[in-house]
Amino acid sequence: MKGSECRLIEYMEGSKKRFIIPVYQRNYDWKTENCKQLYDDLEEVIKNNRRSHFFGSLVSVYEPSGRNTEFLVIDGQQRLTTVSLLLLAMYNLISSGIIVPEDASLGKQIYEDFLVDKYQTQDTRIKLKSVKNDKKAFAKLFDNADEHIRESNLTINYNYFYDRIQKQEITIDQLFDAICRLEIINITLNNEDNPQLIFESLNSTGLDLSEGDKIRNFILMGLPAKEQDEYYEKYWNRIEECTKYDVSSFVRDYLSVKQLTIPSQKKIYISFKEYVEISSFGAEELLIDLLAYAKRYEILLNGNTKNKALDSCINRLNRLETTVTRPFFLEVLRLHNEGKLDISQVTDVFMITETYLFRRTICDLPTNALNKIFLMLHREIIRYDGTEADYVEKFKYALLSKKKGLVSRMMMNLLHNLQRDKFIR
Repeated sequence: MKGSECRLIEYMEGSKKRFIIPVYQRNYDWKTENCKQLYDDLEEVIKNNRRSHFFGSLVSVYEPSGRNTEFLVIDGQQRLTTVSLLLLAMYNLISSGIIVPEDASLGKQIYEDFLVDKYQTQDTRIKLKSVKNDKKAFAKLFDNADEHIRESNLTINYNYFYDRIQKQEITIDQLFDAICRLEIINITLNNEDNPQLIFESLNSTGLDLSEGDKIRNFILMGLPAKEQDEYYEKYWNRIEECTKYDVSSFVRDYLSVKQLTIPSQKKIYISFKEYVEISSFGAEELLIDLLAYAKRYEILLNGNTKNKALDSCINRLNRLETTVTRPFFLEVLRLHNEGKLDISQVTDVFMITETYLFRRTICDLPTNALNKIFLMLHREIIRYDGTEADYVEKFKYALLSKKKGLVSRMMMNLLHNLQRDKFIR
């Protein structure tokens, strides 16, 4: 097994190459939203003049086959197929004269280097050999639009690219340039490796990048090599240590603080990208802020504040798995770092919160409301007078304002228990 970094375009280039999707792979299932994200990323590569954009790993088995070189694609078929659809849409727009590139040879280059072997027959010229119904649907995209298989995911995504390219948010030459900057980890297996076992391992262990991995690559990949190494050691490695290597969960809470909305588990990376783009953070500025919050997050995980009462409270809260409080506590600890709350005030906030949660549990109140309560609590406290002054007192008042519903539920539960006891007697 060999692995190396390379450009996706280098991996795909060459009319004699064939990319075979094994029959045990699932059908192509990327949705339009995945294609939109890829196209948005390619636009950002151009607009921000990024040197590269990490596009994941491709795992394949090298199979010499007479005059052709075949690669059995074990992992990465979704990305490889999607880029092939994008290139095909570009070629068809150029060949039909709908879009005229600055580089007059661009259409021919795309067609002959990345899509087909022009010396082969009609049936064998296409380089990408998809599975099952996908193979037929992909082949039809080379023909007249009337022949396209409309219900296929490949056709739907091809049409998305075909329509979006025509908007010319970036030129077709710039789009091809952006595709040339996609970077992959190319993992090639040899004859001694068992592709079936590796395929099963990939799909059982979840080799797909975590949301945290994607965020790391998003921040670091476009930087010069020296800065990549420096920032990784100075910031990212420390962030991973502080969060016990669960960066995805940490960033979810970080975004909850910053955006006052909780991203879904599957969209942490997308939400993070949107936040960074809106905030216009530089890489180091962003990493500094992430590390500052990661250090506060470490306290929420481990305690170690040197305040016995606070550490005991944090330990009890962790045993109760009250993770919904973390966005609020991160802001409380930020105020402590900034000298606006002393450690005794921080301890009061944590212990009052613990009491509040315990009473809600006793009253059998639903936990789904807690997400919103603690997500908005810091802003509610500040909104009283626009300052952090008297923070603890305003915090108490904010919780007391929710007392009415709490007391009402307590009375209902008490009445229910009395009626039940009377019935038993």
